[in-house]
Amino acid sequence: MQITIALTKGRILKETLPLLAAAGLEPQEDIAKSRKLIFPTNQEGVRLLILRGSDVPTYVQHGAADLGVAGKDTLLEHPSDGIYEPLDLGIARCRLMTAGISGAPLRPGRIRVATKFVQSARRYYAAQGRQADIIKLYGAMELAPLMQLADEIVDIVDTGNTLRANGLEARDTIAHISSRLIVNKASMKMKYSPINALIEKLAVAVSERDAN
Repeated sequence: MQITIALTKGRILKETLPLLAAAGLEPQEDIAKSRKLIFPTNQEGVRLLILRGSDVPTYVQHGAADLGVAGKDTLLEHPSDGIYEPLDLGIARCRLMTAGISGAPLRPGRIRVATKFVQSARRYYAAQGRQADIIKLYGAMELAPLMQLADEIVDIVDTGNTLRANGLEARDTIAHISSRLIVNKASMKMKYSPINALIEKLAVAVSERDAN
């Protein structure tokens, strides 16, 4: 029985691998030194896929991967059909926030908001009773208010240093973000025993890490 786990490359991958190792699962070669995208592990029948974070929920939703690790920010933008979210791994913590030019009050009436987190922004401003035109950008969000493209941005904030360096300030927190373990619902039924065993081992690894 093949178990496929989709992992998010970059910072999340670096923080995920020690948790997998604590749960007894390790790739057979150094992922950081390889250009491969599929890695066998020390457990027969279990393999790892290395993907862009935005693609992980898609692979899991459609059953191309049985499990995955993705940031909550990504999951908030993705339909949850066919996916369980059984475990918060507590890694890659940050906040999804609104931000704007420091000291500049938000003007009344309809506003423009630049973000790559379109669904999260739309839900947030609707809940605030604010009319907002959402402008999708893929990077350099901080430029949008400075160039008068948008009144506010919605973006991931870790230290806030990048915002301050560009004359912006963080405002309201939309969501606290961390990386989650997700599971394909059909896989959970068909491969319950090995998948549930892995979830339980990862839960123990998370608890032991947090206790130290």
